[in-house]
Amino acid sequence: MKAGFWVAPEGADTPIAMVPIGGPDLSGRKASVTGTGALSFLATSSAEAMIARCPAVAALLPQIADALDRQTAEARGILFDLSGLGPEEIHLMGEMLGEGEVAATVALPDGVIAQVQESVFAGLWRVRFTDASGLLVADYVEVAAVPEAVRRAAAMMPAGFDIAAAPEGAMNVLPVLAEIRDRVATRAPNDPSHVISLSLLPMTPEDLGFLEVALGNGPVRIVSRGYGTCRIHATAVRDVWAVQFYNAMDTILLDTVEVGGVPVVACAADEDFRDSAERLREIEDAYFK
Repeated sequence: MKAGFWVAPEGADTPIAMVPIGGPDLSGRKASVTGTGALSFLATSSAEAMIARCPAVAALLPQIADALDRQTAEARGILFDLSGLGPEEIHLMGEMLGEGEVAATVALPDGVIAQVQESVFAGLWRVRFTDASGLLVADYVEVAAVPEAVRRAAAMMPAGFDIAAAPEGAMNVLPVLAEIRDRVATRAPNDPSHVISLSLLPMTPEDLGFLEVALGNGPVRIVSRGYGTCRIHATAVRDVWAVQFYNAMDTILLDTVEVGGVPVVACAADEDFRDSAERLREIEDAYFK
């Protein structure tokens, strides 16, 4: 298996399974383990005994910290396979990683689903793959700005799309779609994202409905809870993302379309890696030595 991409069995020709907009919503998921909660667990006598029984976890932590120290936002992810750990070691790793601000669901070929959860250490992610029957087929942690599973699935989408006649009641959807298509066609790989704020345009319900149909549903759904809630959907067009920011009352504050790489609100930055490396080493020194 390549990083972030499920390789279908030889001869399989199953198309990618899209995650519908109306499917299970990650936005309601709360972080069950915060950074404080993880530290509280590690400070208990039961955790101390568990750590003593899990030397493989203690051996893995400095390797992950070193990877965080050398990682950059532009570099490919660095993976650490967890499949060789036993159940208690997996449990300890999960308690230590906790759940951070960003979570994602990624649909891949043959009904495989990747569940992605940022840890309490920004830039350190837990990625778990399950097959169509729900069986766990891969489990690893990844040091990256955003996991390769997210990037690769979004990159599989076609770049072109057709623009049909607008429905009655539409006002501005055709110029918006033309702008999106032009930006997709002319975008270079390292170009900054181009943001179209739908909130600042006079868009009717007919406009928004037609826009959603024209762009389609892609294989990636992301929720970020850094400052308020941000929900991100990959569309069925490569490099095109629907990005919506919500307030505490779950009302949309800003509705945008981004043409570019994975939206920056879901990605770790260079300084996040350094900070996470320092914090992980502090935990290692305090509880694993």
